[in-house]
Amino acid sequence: NEISRYCLILRHLKKEMKKMAEDLESLSKNGWEKSVDGNAIKKTFIFSNFIEALGWMVKAGVWAEKLNHHPEWSNVYKTVNVVLTTHDKGCITSLDVKLAQEMDKLYES
Repeated sequence: NEISRYCLILRHLKKEMKKMAEDLESLSKNGWEKSVDGNAIKKTFIFSNFIEALGWMVKAGVWAEKLNHHPEWSNVYKTVNVVLTTHDKGCITSLDVKLAQEMDKLYES
């Protein structure tokens, strides 16, 4: 019946929202911040020099291609500023979380 279907959908959405909140909390402990409008996450990565910053961007770019999810980012010498959002949804999604997690792994390695 239709009410049961809606209950299943609501349970699923509640579970997804809880997972997203947990993921965002974990990312915030790693330096990620929500944008002012709350529709994106952002972080500044600082490297020891330009070559390290550029090398990290290339590796992160490979992950972006794998996920078909591309960051807004800029590089000035040893600093890379990253903003992640899912433009077609107008908010933060699991794609942003996954790419942020991969960027952090690359930075830590």
